[in-house]
Amino acid sequence: MADPHISIVLPVHNQASFIRTVVDEYETALAKLSHSHETLLIENGSRDDSLKVCQELAEQYPSVKVISSKQGGWGLAVNLGLKAAQGDLICYTNSARTSAPDLLLVVMYAIANADTVIKADRKIRENWRRRLGSLLYNLECRALFDLPYWDINGTPKVFPRKFDKLVALTRNDDLIDAEFNAICRREAYPMLEVPILSTQRHGGKSTTRLKSALKMYVGAYQLWKEMGSSEDQTKRP
Repeated sequence: MADPHISIVLPVHNQASFIRTVVDEYETALAKLSHSHETLLIENGSRDDSLKVCQELAEQYPSVKVISSKQGGWGLAVNLGLKAAQGDLICYTNSARTSAPDLLLVVMYAIANADTVIKADRKIRENWRRRLGSLLYNLECRALFDLPYWDINGTPKVFPRKFDKLVALTRNDDLIDAEFNAICRREAYPMLEVPILSTQRHGGKSTTRLKSALKMYVGAYQLWKEMGSSEDQTKRP
C-alpha cells in the first residue's frame, strides 16, 4: 500500500457537547498526512443532539460521513463503521478518550508497518479501581485466548483491509474488542502495541461499573466457549 486510503470509525453516543471539538482536532491532525482519509461518525442511540452535530460536521468536512442507528452499543457502532469503511487501512477508536496526537501517532505506525495490526496500549488509568478492573479483565482474556498482548480494549486499533476476518466481527457489545484480539491471535495477524500515556478525556464519564465489569468477565468466558465451538465445527471433516 504505497498510498493507502484511511478510514477512521468513530462511534458517537450522547456526545453532542464535545464531538465537534473532537472531529475538528482529528481533521486538523489527519490533514498532516499525505494520504486521503474518510471519517465515519457512527451515531448510535443518542438522546441528545449528537446526530444533528454530526450532520453539521459532514457539511463542513468533505471527508466526514454519518451513519445513524436508533439502537445503541459500542460493538454495534464499530461493526456498522467497519462494514461501511472504504479504506485500505481501517481504524476504530473511542473518540471520548483518544486525543488527536495519539490518533495520528497510531495511524502513522500503521502506514509505516504494512501487514500489521496496530493497537494502543494505555499505560495509565484514572484510579486504582479502574486499574485493578482492567488488570483482571486483561489477565482473564490473556489466559482464555492465549494472548501475548495487553490492554484488550485499548484504542485506536488499525489494521489493513486484507485482514478480512477483522472486518467481519460478530459481537455487537463491549466484547467486540476481546473478539478482535482473539481473532488476531487465531489468524496469526502480526500485532504491534503502541504505548499511550495520555489520560485526556474529551467528555462524558466511564460507564464501567461493578455490574458491567462482572458482565464482561462472564462474557469473555462465554466468547471463549463460542469461538472454541466454532473452531471445532470448522475442523470437522
